[in-house]
Amino acid sequence: MNHLKDRTVIVTGGAGGIGGATCRRFAAQGAKVAVFDMNLDSAQKVAEAIQASGGTAVAYKCDITDRAAVDAAVMDTIVQLGPIDVLVNNAGWDVFKPFVKTVPDEWSKLIAINLTGALHMLHAVLPGMVERNAGRIVNIASDAARGGSSGEAVYSACKGGLVALSKTLAREHARHNITVNVVCPGPTDTALLAGVAEGARDPVKLIEAFRSAIPLGRLGQPEDLASAIVFFGSDDASFITGQVISVSGGLTMHG
Repeated sequence: MNHLKDRTVIVTGGAGGIGGATCRRFAAQGAKVAVFDMNLDSAQKVAEAIQASGGTAVAYKCDITDRAAVDAAVMDTIVQLGPIDVLVNNAGWDVFKPFVKTVPDEWSKLIAINLTGALHMLHAVLPGMVERNAGRIVNIASDAARGGSSGEAVYSACKGGLVALSKTLAREHARHNITVNVVCPGPTDTALLAGVAEGARDPVKLIEAFRSAIPLGRLGQPEDLASAIVFFGSDDASFITGQVISVSGGLTMHG
């Protein structure tokens, strides 16, 4: 079933675990995928795997903290693949330590990647969606934004800001037939989680603590997130906007 056939999709952080799974899932549904990532080699591997499976994908090296780089990559995507139908703001970065042990340079990097980068992407893509009176935006936040998370104060603040931004944009652009929704991963088996664990006193114990806290008894897999993201990017979710869903195995159960 190719219910996203010929839609043009941008996925930031598209070379990572969740990003790569999301790119592959969109392509499997017939979408043309732009894989945005700082690591061009890894982005090209995702794009090549999609191409080898008969799909359409192009890789772009894009630093989302650089507005000029974002504008250039978005314009090139439009030239190569067509107007942007779906934007997935997935790129993220974290540092795991108590707030009082963090330093301003870390705050700046966290804010630049997790919040300002999404602002850049949205500001670059939304005008075209408004002009065409159609679009789907899926912002990837975190359950840290909904319930807090020790050791992730600034990251949580950024993701909380992304949730609030998404709800506001959903209201502003509902009249343009543009939906804006949020997917909040719980602990997911990705390089980001591994990097967080490395900063802990006992990485194995930390990962096991995450796993044991999840009612379904396992860490999330990137494919678990991809399913929810692609749903929000599809016409199946055309009457859903301004919503936040946790994909966390039941770790968080917000009403």
